Amino acid sequence: MSELVMRAEKLDGADVLAGKRDEFVLDDVVYLDGNSLGALPAVVPGRVEDVVRRQWGEARIRSWTEGGWWTAPERIGDRIAPLVGAAPGQIVVGDSTSVNVFKALVGAVRLARLDGRDRDEIVVDATTFPTDGYIAESAARMTGCALRPVAPAEVPGVLGDRTAAVLLNHVDYRSGRLHDLPALTAAVHAVGAPVVWDLCHSAGALPVGLDEHGVDLAVGCTYKYLNGGPGSPAYLYVRGESQDRFDSPLPGWNSHAEPFGMRSGYEPAAGAVRGRVGTPDILSMLALEAALEVWDGVTVDAVRAKSLALTDFFLECVEAYVPEGRVECVTPRAHAERGSQIALRCADAGDVMERLIRRGVVGDFRRPDVLRFGFTPLYVGFGDVERAARVLAEVLAE
Repeated sequence: MSELVMRAEKLDGADVLAGKRDEFVLDDVVYLDGNSLGALPAVVPGRVEDVVRRQWGEARIRSWTEGGWWTAPERIGDRIAPLVGAAPGQIVVGDSTSVNVFKALVGAVRLARLDGRDRDEIVVDATTFPTDGYIAESAARMTGCALRPVAPAEVPGVLGDRTAAVLLNHVDYRSGRLHDLPALTAAVHAVGAPVVWDLCHSAGALPVGLDEHGVDLAVGCTYKYLNGGPGSPAYLYVRGESQDRFDSPLPGWNSHAEPFGMRSGYEPAAGAVRGRVGTPDILSMLALEAALEVWDGVTVDAVRAKSLALTDFFLECVEAYVPEGRVECVTPRAHAERGSQIALRCADAGDVMERLIRRGVVGDFRRPDVLRFGFTPLYVGFGDVERAARVLAEVLAE
């Protein structure tokens, strides 16, 4: 037995989160793609069956009130809130991440212009996930702004009186780089503008601190580290003190102050509810609510500590097993700059990942040459990490 195998066994034996793995539906595959789609929590199938057979099949329309369907977007938002460092009443669940990015970014521009200044520039992360960039371009056209794409590190240098809003990713989806949310938020606020953070690759993997750092608006998906299932609804965070001034570009009957009044004039509801639009997707929303139960008794700090330990150990195993020069790590080594994934540059990444998957190690790749491995601390162990690195070395040697 190799030293690294013994190390993995020792680390797994001391892992305070090891028992959480039993709360997921897993097999003998090493699943390192939870940064794309989280594994299925074991409680979800039974809960969905109850929603379909009893709540929908028997109670039918009564479930909007008796089953708590109507209040689910805010109730589940409050369940997510501690995972991103937010107090209750500031997160509403519903719609896709893309729709919520649009609501948040246009809403941010409208907030910025309340001071009467002629703010006409939206700053966007130039390395952002493509959809965020598309949405930002559309939001700029809609609000009469110019779009200014820059790398996150360059954001402070381009801010000024013209800045209407800034849209940033907390973790780069390609490289796994963790950007400095506190410092960048402070820089944007120094010029009097609001900031929108995309938390898709950080929520459920590391501390975010939305309230602590004064973030104005944030969005995120729930199907990655939150394990909500394919296409599960996203969420929108609107800071408490901004909620009465948040002007959504998508006013729907669900966000009306009197939704069943059926009035022709729109009056926004108070609080986070004004982030809603139309009828919630109840089946996927209640599946998400069940999935979030795996977080009972878990702290984000414990998850972060294990995430860093897993990624450190993976890099150590890769360096031990893989011949020098065959792959290049593009994820920062510094803990303060690392999310919960490791990205390795590899000339034939697509073919390598296909062979890894055939051999029971599931990650993904991003064109043209990046292998991505996501580490979900609730169900990934150190033995998984050692095996993944060992199989990677074997595949590269073929």
